Amino acid sequence: MTVASSVSAAGPRERPGDGWRWLRRVGLVLLAAIPTAALLVFFCYPVLTLLGRGLFVDGRLDLSAFGDVFARPRMRSLVAFTIWQAAASAVLCLLLGIPGAYLLYRKRFPGRAVLRAVLTMPLVLPTVVVALAFKILLTPGGPLGSWGLDETVAAILAAHVFLNYGMVVRTVGSSWAVLDDRPLAAARSLGATPLRAFLTVTLPALGPAITGAFTMVFLFCATSFGIVLILGAGRLNTLETEIYRQTQEFLDLRTAAVLSIAQLVLVTLLLVVVAALRRRTDTTQRLDSGVRRPTRFGLGDAVAAVVTTLVALAFLGVLGTLVLRSLREPGGGFGLANYAALGTVGQDNLMLVPATTALANSLRAAALAAVLAVIVGVALSVVLARRPRSRAARRLLGAVDGFMMLPLGVSAVTVGFGFLIALDSPPLDLRSSPLLVPIAQALVALPLVVRMVLPVLRGIDDRLRQAAASAGAPPLRVWWTVDLPIARRAFGGAAAFAFAVALGEFGATSFLATPQRPTLPVLIARLIGRPGELNTGMALAAAVLLALLCALVLLVVEAVSGANARIGGF
Repeated sequence: MTVASSVSAAGPRERPGDGWRWLRRVGLVLLAAIPTAALLVFFCYPVLTLLGRGLFVDGRLDLSAFGDVFARPRMRSLVAFTIWQAAASAVLCLLLGIPGAYLLYRKRFPGRAVLRAVLTMPLVLPTVVVALAFKILLTPGGPLGSWGLDETVAAILAAHVFLNYGMVVRTVGSSWAVLDDRPLAAARSLGATPLRAFLTVTLPALGPAITGAFTMVFLFCATSFGIVLILGAGRLNTLETEIYRQTQEFLDLRTAAVLSIAQLVLVTLLLVVVAALRRRTDTTQRLDSGVRRPTRFGLGDAVAAVVTTLVALAFLGVLGTLVLRSLREPGGGFGLANYAALGTVGQDNLMLVPATTALANSLRAAALAAVLAVIVGVALSVVLARRPRSRAARRLLGAVDGFMMLPLGVSAVTVGFGFLIALDSPPLDLRSSPLLVPIAQALVALPLVVRMVLPVLRGIDDRLRQAAASAGAPPLRVWWTVDLPIARRAFGGAAAFAFAVALGEFGATSFLATPQRPTLPVLIARLIGRPGELNTGMALAAAVLLALLCALVLLVVEAVSGANARIGGF
């Protein structure tokens, strides 16, 4: 008997699961309250406090700064360039990432786990280190110096694709791996070509995941800091770099506050447009009760293989340049001197603690941040995955979904500086607390966790839940026996990415990490900013160490999730 027929046979009056409906609703409200409260306390309060410092004069609201700031043509061009480069970066990531998601999640071939780790590794790298790697590649005298791309928009776009390609592959691939093949097979049986079947069946079914990936990449690139700061070389600027300059160089909180509000408005408009498009184009993504087994590689997969191979070679070129440069010793030649120096405090005693201590700090903070982000993100995704019949309830869930994306669209500089200003008095005096950095990093990783988990939970066939409830299972047992087996791979991938993002987070952490307790990205930026070949070599060696650590984490997650899939009958 099928699930649908068993549910129909039970009838609406005989379903024991109906007795749990009120408990399920209360549980959903509590699950939504936890992340909402966390975001209000640790995001809205610090950001609004900082903005208030810039917009209130003598206790009175003064909005004249908006006219003063945007009367300057340079500020208007900053807004236009921020939007343009973020949209272009997101489109490029999708064009290159969708073939990669297909190849790495739908096909089986030797070395797939290693290739997946290589392509997603850049997410762990601090943006300042990625920018430095591209600078080495593109600067006159570098391997690609003759191309004339140094300090150009093309360099910024390439670096953004390098950083965010893996996010598209993971987000789209996690949904593609559990996509129901029956509609596609039906289209092919009716005579549709593979391309037409993909465009009319598979692509719409992946719409939520693709939309989520585009939104994530756009927001990350719109708030990109280290990439634009270094590769733009002061000629190309975005709202993010200008907020930093106004805050750090000129101490002009009014201008910084106006630009932060402009950035927040930009993000809000994007989320509203995305929500509207999702309502118009969203189709129910039908998933199997388990992950679809990858099929063997065939000739029809050649295009995806070529595109993914070229991307992998480009990534290896960037990473190879980073590794080779880290092995160049100050006295000439190649060796491990830079890696051995990580146990010291740098040239001219630059640091208070060695890089090995900073690495331990980073690991502890990233692990805690990943735990916080996954707990809150999964709880929120469970709520947002519901499909209520009431239009008001659907709009409320859409508003909560957009609200949780705001940390990606607000300057990390604003968040970090806001933490210092707002969380400085009881009961929220966290300036000396070791929790301050993990909380800030968890805020950055939270939207990523939601975007990776939510499409999978939304795509689970609700008839499976109804069948379990009709058998008398309480809501928690329904989630444990139906949702968890299907979504466990998405949970594992989200945890790994939250850890990777937290490990390489630089913007907010640069404000919050103390000299006595720095993270490794903060220490790398400090080393790069100081003269001395040993300091630069140590920075690159530390960056390679971060990349290797991320690859190890991703490989372990792939192995564990693969084992879980076999145990769970995926």
